[in-house]
Amino acid sequence: MRRGALAACAAVVVLSFAGFIALGTWQVERRAWKLDLIDRVEHRVHAPAIAAPGRERWPEVTAARDEYLHVSVTGTFLHDRETLVMAVTELGSGFWVLTPLQARDGSVVLVNRGFVPPEARERTARTATKPEGETTVTGLLRMSEPKGGFLRNNDAASGRWYSRDVQAIAAARGQAVVAPYFIDADAPPSAGERTWPAGGLTVINFHNNHLVYALTWYALALMVAGAAWRFMREKKRQDKAAGR
Repeated sequence: MRRGALAACAAVVVLSFAGFIALGTWQVERRAWKLDLIDRVEHRVHAPAIAAPGRERWPEVTAARDEYLHVSVTGTFLHDRETLVMAVTELGSGFWVLTPLQARDGSVVLVNRGFVPPEARERTARTATKPEGETTVTGLLRMSEPKGGFLRNNDAASGRWYSRDVQAIAAARGQAVVAPYFIDADAPPSAGERTWPAGGLTVINFHNNHLVYALTWYALALMVAGAAWRFMREKKRQDKAAGR
């Protein structure tokens, strides 16, 4: 093999090895970040409820700092303006019941009161007591889910909702002063028989395959190094046989 070609191959090997090592190290760092995130979310979920961010704090609300906070909010449910959003849960397929909760200052927070199966989509078919008057709700703060879900776009005109898009739902219900988040209501105290809507079904699941990815990249780096070592050993053998 000519020296130029040999040098080019060596450069490719070095760059590939370095690249795979860098990718593996990046995945290790991502894993550390993900584990820290999971730990922080676990603390938020199980902490005592704190007051939900008020109107003056809405511009500052972010997913990184606020999502999954255990919060409480007080207001009056506007049941005539509820929205059903398609859902798939551990209880089957059905709908989330999103109901505006209006505070005394007129501001609104959308509350996901829980899941209902198709046969309980009408309010008259539900078994849970409908909260009337001023009510305090506790639950997990969740960020808006724009642009639809289930590979479908929300269709406000026909009342078909596939994601909990706070701003779009508020606009469709004629509400202007709405929090940029919604609240997944906690499950009510157990009374034996299941009631609808069923709260407390928030799924908290962070994919954490970073260790597998890191080991894959490091393995590829070792394979490149091993292939280069075998190539150099074979070249030396051939050179020795040829008397070079």
